[in-house]
Amino acid sequence: MDHHPLPHQRRWLRNFGITACAAVSFISAAYAGTPVLSAKAPSAPVEAVDWKNHTIAPVTNPIFFEDAVIRSEIRPIFVHHTIDDGFLNGGSAQLYALQIRYAVTDRLALIANQDGYMKINNNAIANPEGWMDLALGFKYAVIDDKENNFILTPGLTFHIPSGERDVFQGRGGGEFNPFVSFQKGYGDFHLSGNLGVRIPVTTNEQNTVAHYSLMLDYYTCRYFIPFVSANFFTSLNSGTNFPGLRSNGYDVVNFGGNRAGNTTQGALGVGFRSRILDNVDFGIAYEKAVVRPYGLMDDRITCDLCIRF
Repeated sequence: MDHHPLPHQRRWLRNFGITACAAVSFISAAYAGTPVLSAKAPSAPVEAVDWKNHTIAPVTNPIFFEDAVIRSEIRPIFVHHTIDDGFLNGGSAQLYALQIRYAVTDRLALIANQDGYMKINNNAIANPEGWMDLALGFKYAVIDDKENNFILTPGLTFHIPSGERDVFQGRGGGEFNPFVSFQKGYGDFHLSGNLGVRIPVTTNEQNTVAHYSLMLDYYTCRYFIPFVSANFFTSLNSGTNFPGLRSNGYDVVNFGGNRAGNTTQGALGVGFRSRILDNVDFGIAYEKAVVRPYGLMDDRITCDLCIRF
């Protein structure tokens, strides 16, 4: 899609045109793309940068908001989650996790997007801590339209009930998560989305949960890429665990509450990524709950590093 800069943007481009062309020439040595012409040597073609090089992976909802772009990366994550006082007198929870994605081809990636250790600070349940369930799967870009800056990537993960029951893991017979992600570029703006369903093997112990996410980011420069996001979760059935519970654990815990059916929870987020090295992005986000039966989540801070290889 053609990008028509505003007058002040044209002045900026005119002042820094030689620098920009030099940057494109340098990057093109490493990336394949469509030939363009160098400003210093108009007759010498160089290669254009893939639009996806300026896209970012989601920071919020890191387990279920899967990136549509196929990348090889290691992503350490830290989450601080504040529990509203209306849910078991409040408290907090911390999650320490490590995600791995491996691009088998430019369209197919193997993903391990849930693991780690969680601590819950809540006196009503004796402040438990323990290991999370493991989630493994794959994603495949069925559409990768470079001309129109669009990518569509369905995938599937399976949550293995390998975690510790003290932190509400290791329950039921596991959980499938079929999903589809997309990303569309409009110049330096990018719209990302994800839609999926958490389908437990044993629906009495866990709820079936639809999840849907959106993110809008703007590439101002490599060091500051701001974004806004929205993440929502709708429990589609009621389980047999936790009598009277209408809430669920957002993207981390599936309680299987017996009154959770047809309830929706959601949060809005804001944050940024910074490309501190050519292959390392730092991300941070703040989220505030906007739909929250029983106030399970008040707010949350998420930090991560995307280390590409």
